[in-house]
Amino acid sequence: MSMRIELRNIFVHRAGLPVLEITNLILKEGRVHALVGPNGAGKSTLLMLLTGLIAPEQGEILINGQPVKDLRDLKYRRRVGLVMQDPLLLNMSVYENIAIGLHFRHVPGREIGRQVEDWVTRLGILHLLARKASTLSGGEAQRVALARVFVLQPELLLLDEPFGALDRKTRIGLLNELKILLPTTSATTIFSTHDEREVDVLADNRIELASGKISATNDV
Repeated sequence: MSMRIELRNIFVHRAGLPVLEITNLILKEGRVHALVGPNGAGKSTLLMLLTGLIAPEQGEILINGQPVKDLRDLKYRRRVGLVMQDPLLLNMSVYENIAIGLHFRHVPGREIGRQVEDWVTRLGILHLLARKASTLSGGEAQRVALARVFVLQPELLLLDEPFGALDRKTRIGLLNELKILLPTTSATTIFSTHDEREVDVLADNRIELASGKISATNDV
């Protein structure tokens, strides 16, 4: 499954100043949408809004035509996956980091093992399963963070500058892997970036933000 998202007359303020003002934005289901703009443009605020972790002061967000405010918070958040620039892994093994969300959902142990193995194989980190997260390189840690989200099969995948802390070679390798992996999921994907190469490789749709407002949108 995937989500069709519509934002209507959204206003978010911080310290009395507007940080996000969106009159109307439609994010079509199953597509990869790039949020592009300078620091302070509102990219991360928009992503946090879509996680349900913050709420707009005005306006509404509709998911497949239904207002988010009418959905149960926990049920909605379980449909959303978030990967940030810093992987924020727990102090445990790679396997345990990836499996933890499935444990919380009471998935049977054998099925957890199968699903974890599937995603670590796709992301090329099968050999890391027993390693402690603290011993991983930046690229390895980001692959673990992606596997931890993908294994939960989110309908909405949010990526907040996921390649920003990686060196060029690692970034290009992971970017090319995601180009292959994302179409195998049914998730609607939204990622923020400063890098035009990432837009060219991954995005179906480009959304430019400036001073909290949408300055342009177009298919890539």
